[in-house]
Amino acid sequence: MLNSVKQYFEFEKFNTNFRTEIFAGLTVFLAMSYILSVNPAILGQTGMDKGAVFTATALSSAFACFIMGVFARYPVVLAPAMGMNALFTYGTVIALDIPWETAIAGIFVSGIIFFLLSVSGIREKVIRAVPADMKYAVTAALGFFICFIGLRNAGIITDNKATLVQLGDLTEPSVMLALAGLVLTVFLIARGMKLAVFFGVLLTTLVGVAVGLNPMPEGVVAAPPSLTPTFGAAITHLPNVFTMKMMVVIITFLFIDFFDAVGTIIAVCNGIGVVDKKGNIPNVRSALFADASGTIVGSVLGTSSITSYSESAVAVGSGGRTGFTSLVTAGCMLIALFFFPLIAVFTTVSTSPALIAVGVFMASSMAKIDWTKMEYKIPAFFTIIITILSYSLVDGIAFGFTLYPISMIAQGRGREVSPTMYVLCGIFMMYYFFL
Repeated sequence: MLNSVKQYFEFEKFNTNFRTEIFAGLTVFLAMSYILSVNPAILGQTGMDKGAVFTATALSSAFACFIMGVFARYPVVLAPAMGMNALFTYGTVIALDIPWETAIAGIFVSGIIFFLLSVSGIREKVIRAVPADMKYAVTAALGFFICFIGLRNAGIITDNKATLVQLGDLTEPSVMLALAGLVLTVFLIARGMKLAVFFGVLLTTLVGVAVGLNPMPEGVVAAPPSLTPTFGAAITHLPNVFTMKMMVVIITFLFIDFFDAVGTIIAVCNGIGVVDKKGNIPNVRSALFADASGTIVGSVLGTSSITSYSESAVAVGSGGRTGFTSLVTAGCMLIALFFFPLIAVFTTVSTSPALIAVGVFMASSMAKIDWTKMEYKIPAFFTIIITILSYSLVDGIAFGFTLYPISMIAQGRGREVSPTMYVLCGIFMMYYFFL
């Protein structure tokens, strides 16, 4: 049985084993587990039942991770997208005065369209049309982005009205905990420990609990909250989405989720070394199918769009190389349904060293970009810098993918750009300037 699993996930090809894959799956679960508490808090502001949203979050994530692991066989994890849940709550329900039941039906429709685009191969063609240098730029951008998230979560970097950002108060107890965890994690990485990120998170959390910076669990086991308040609302309120206002909302959901997923999948596949010399990703259609089907299931259960998580980079940085990592994370999500009180122990501060450290690994892909050529240098640079400063991988991709064909035309190489890239350039420009 175990040998069959090894062969199916090609452990020998990727030089991995059960121990490494399990720890990678557990580590990335700890890094993304915040969504189990954050998502209900955000969606709950629309009037949705927080307990039902929690259960929907865990179940939909487990389902999508299972699909990704079994069919795509990549160490990519999925859950309700941060940013999309804010768009759902603040930009749709509150700002446009749309009932959450109608908004969740809009998520369902966007998921159906995603599914059709994935099955037809259109999304796959988009990924294949992106040149290798731009894929490396996306990988590096994701690395800097998640590092920035980690620094912010740790309080090492804070906001400043005059300069936007500044160095935080390093004498704050929580910041000192994050710094200690970062030093420990970096030390273990430098020593060559394969599971350095996992042990860095675990030890940082245990120290946080010991000194009172991380909360003690209020309990151990609790029955999962009922799905009844949200289950099926996306179906019963489907007729309400056929309005001009909702059509714009659905297009917006589609736009953001599309490129968010594509960017993460490209970055992770580069990280595990499966991208060929032409920049093609094998079995990418199955990977795209996972987040599309996850969004459909998630909306029916009662949560916003599911997408491939940037924290997947943590899995790669922890040694995860196959879909077995995603299966482990799926299992953790199901177990979390009954052990939610323990999830609160792992705070964003104690998991921040993992994000910071993994950012180093992802940013190394910058070395593969041909910086001697302006047609690659300019769009790659803007992909990275805009991702960081706009706090959005999607916006970084938009700038980079728009500047790439423009730079190629300026170099007299416009005919070498695929029609798909020109279409993407036009879509991005229309979205930002007209929609």
